[in-house]
Amino acid sequence: MYLKSALLGLISLASASNVPSRQHLFTNPDADNDVTYTIPTVHESAVQARRILRLESIGTLSTVFPSTHAVEQRPADVGGAPIGLMDYFGDCEPNTGNPTILAITIATSFKNVDAGSNITLSLRWHPQDNVWRSPAALPRFSLVGRLEDIDTDAVEKAGITACYVAYHKDAAWWLPGNRIHESKWVRLVVEEIYWIGGFGDRAYIGWIPLEEWQSVTPEEIESVKLPGEKKGGWGSWKAWLGLGEEEQGIFEL
Repeated sequence: MYLKSALLGLISLASASNVPSRQHLFTNPDADNDVTYTIPTVHESAVQARRILRLESIGTLSTVFPSTHAVEQRPADVGGAPIGLMDYFGDCEPNTGNPTILAITIATSFKNVDAGSNITLSLRWHPQDNVWRSPAALPRFSLVGRLEDIDTDAVEKAGITACYVAYHKDAAWWLPGNRIHESKWVRLVVEEIYWIGGFGDRAYIGWIPLEEWQSVTPEEIESVKLPGEKKGGWGSWKAWLGLGEEEQGIFEL
């Protein structure tokens, strides 16, 4: 009897809290209800995604093997199969929301694209406080698009080299003109965005329209904080990279 009473008390306490109820799994609560919790809007989710693009620097490039191959040694039956591989990126053209990539032309992802494959870049947020225990509760998303070469003038004008090396110091060894591998600057021109903000009863899950992605302002990116993000946010992150004031200005374009 005592155990039953205790359980009923716990259920009553949970019901009185502000935990979102099950009927709000895919929609926000009624505005008339006294509820403090709402699912983030599509635009709010776009802002979070743009901040992840700003703070993260490693993602997964997914492409598809061509159905035929010439010189490359690979199993014959992988034609048409997808493959996801880790790669570097940087938010070095922040006005557009198009990630910058230093493409090593011998790498599988870029060879597949040259053979006609489409491409996606998948990212997820890694909390900086190391407290979060459920990666499934954290935001992640994929950018669907196409690769486009960045011409030399644009690279110099936008300070792309300095920006990218600030994200990836070791990339200085692979810049275009190096003696190790042929490389070139490309941008992933974003065409579609698929977002998973976390659990569906408290986060938006679905497509983010391109216009929402592109309309996010620098002020919005700096104003939002992601789950588990350390205090100081973007400003302290730039300082951590060791950027001077002139280099930090790259990110305010």
